[in-house]
Parts: sequence; structure tokens; C-alpha cells
Amino acid sequence: MNNHLFSAGHTACSGCGQSLAARLVIDAAGKNTMVVNNTGCLEVFSTKYPESAWEIPWVHSLFENAAAVASGVESALKYLGTKDTINVIAQGGDGSTADIGLQALSGMLERGHDILYVCYDNEAYMNTGVQRSGLTPFETNTTTSPAGLKSVGNMRPKKPMPEIAMAHGIPYVATASVGFPQDLQRKVKKALSIKGPKYMQIHVPCPLGWRHPSAMTFDVAKLAVECGLYPLIEYESSKLSAVRQIQPKPVEEYLKVQGRFKHLLNNPEAIKQIQDIADSNILKYNLKVQA
Repeated sequence: MNNHLFSAGHTACSGCGQSLAARLVIDAAGKNTMVVNNTGCLEVFSTKYPESAWEIPWVHSLFENAAAVASGVESALKYLGTKDTINVIAQGGDGSTADIGLQALSGMLERGHDILYVCYDNEAYMNTGVQRSGLTPFETNTTTSPAGLKSVGNMRPKKPMPEIAMAHGIPYVATASVGFPQDLQRKVKKALSIKGPKYMQIHVPCPLGWRHPSAMTFDVAKLAVECGLYPLIEYESSKLSAVRQIQPKPVEEYLKVQGRFKHLLNNPEAIKQIQDIADSNILKYNLKVQA
């Protein structure tokens, strides 16, 4: 018997971190939830006509406007007097969140809508061919930031979306990882218990785009956290309230299991640049477990 609110039988790739995270999010949110979903991988593989993997009310919006459509849903529920019994979640990938949909997301946060926005961060536009997004990591090889004789991949750092969301003065911002399911679900439940706009960014490995074995999704997700490249943090009322501390591992352990970083493995200078990013995160958020 299937007790999940995100059902099996969809067409996600084997080992898809996004499908795992979506199930964790919706199961934590519960059946009294309405979802507005941007165009992207999750929308494509979970709602191939005439089928749907969603066991809750679910709306497909354009690439750029899940936050705007969800704002309308939330406003309608308030008008009907039923908002207090229904969770509203807007969700999309990294491209539709940090790039194409940033304006609509900012508007949702600024207006104070009681909505949880979830960004499934697989770090590129995977559905359309692994193009770089604003959340693609530094020096990643993608189809629009190719590594070559004069390039080591993406030249830009990840856009600081949690900080951008927090700058709107919203009550809750968090990052999570599919490699830490209990932490992820705890944060979803906490976010939904808070009135007002919330932002949650979830790291979701993509075996196809990251070029790692599909059986390694959890391992790869955990390594990103354990080396300091993807800190798990929570902000409440613009104050850092919790972090997941780690015994830091070298970033090379994370890089070497992914084809998107293969071009860096014989480039100590490039690896040092990425290690510097991890070290900066560890210092900024006090991530290292104290002896």
C-alpha cells in the first residue's frame, strides 16, 4: 500500500535526488497542502499527461511564476476563510528560483504571503540540457560553462539565495539536503508552523547532470555537507539560529566522484580555490565540531 503523498511510478531518472526530496517535503507537509510548481524536471517527470504522482492539489505554473500563482492561491484561501487549515507550498528548481523566477519570488516574500517556497537545488538547468544557472557552483563543467584549454568551467560563484531571501526580513530561511532526510523534514514542519513567507533550499544531486552513479545520490549529498560546500543552516527573524556542525572532509572527496568536476582533478590550484570556498563557509557559520 502506498502511503506517500508523492507516489511511485513517475518517470524521474534512477537515483534522482529531486524526486526523493519532493516525497520528503510533501510527506512532512501532510495532506492538507496545496502545491504550485514551476516548469522544470519535477513538473515534467511527475505529471506526464494523463498521469500525476501527486496525491494532493497541485498546480503547474510557468517557469517564472510559481511564487506569484501561489500568492493568488493563498489570497483566495484567506478570502474563503480556509487558509489556517491548508498549507501552501510554491516550488521550483534552481533556475526557476534564482534566475527566471527571482522577481516573482521577491514579490511573494516582500508582500508577506503565508507560503513556504521550496527550491530544489540541483545546480543547473537539468531538464533542458545541463546549462549553468545562478546556483551552479564555481568551476563546474556544464554545457554553457564548458571546461577546456582556457577554462575550468563556470566562472561565477553560487548566488547566495538564502541571504537574498533573508534580506526581505522574512521569519524563516533554511537550507537542507536530501542526504539528511530527518533534518529536511524537521525543517519543513518547522517552516509550516510559522506564519508568513518562508524560504527553504534543498540540495538534490542529479546523477545525469552531475555524472555520478545513481546509487551514490545519498553519499554525494552527504559529502557536499560534510566538506563544507553546502552548509545546513537556519535563520529565524534574520538571525542565525542553528547549524549542522561537521568534521570537515577535503573537498576533493566530493569532487572526485562527479564527472562534472573531472577536469579539476589534476589541477591543484583549482581544487584549492574550491577548498577556500568550503573553508570560508566553515568559518562563517562555525561549522566545525569543537574538540
